Amino acid sequence: ELQQKVEETEVLKMELQMLETERVRLSLVEEKLLDVLQLLQQLRDLNISKRALGKILLSTLESCCDPQPGKAQLFEVLDTLQQELAACELLHKQPMEQAQSPRSLANPLVISC
Repeated sequence: ELQQKVEETEVLKMELQMLETERVRLSLVEEKLLDVLQLLQQLRDLNISKRALGKILLSTLESCCDPQPGKAQLFEVLDTLQQELAACELLHKQPMEQAQSPRSLANPLVISC
């Protein structure tokens, strides 16, 4: 009976470790998604065209095509999209005060790295 309890404890420890790993992964995805949304908001405030946004999105998806989509690919797509949006010329043409509107800076959901 003691051996069975030890085995159950080990199984529970492994499950807890898997849950913690998944929690960390989801937290990273959430942070990256918030960064992407902040950049999209800034670009919308700068009146970027839908066509330009579409090109950025298609470019991102083309650079991330993988025959086996999964959790790692999701983060890769978000990361690439964030980089593509951050590299958008429109954001760099504006002075820093205009590129970061007070509304986006006051957003409590924004996480900056």
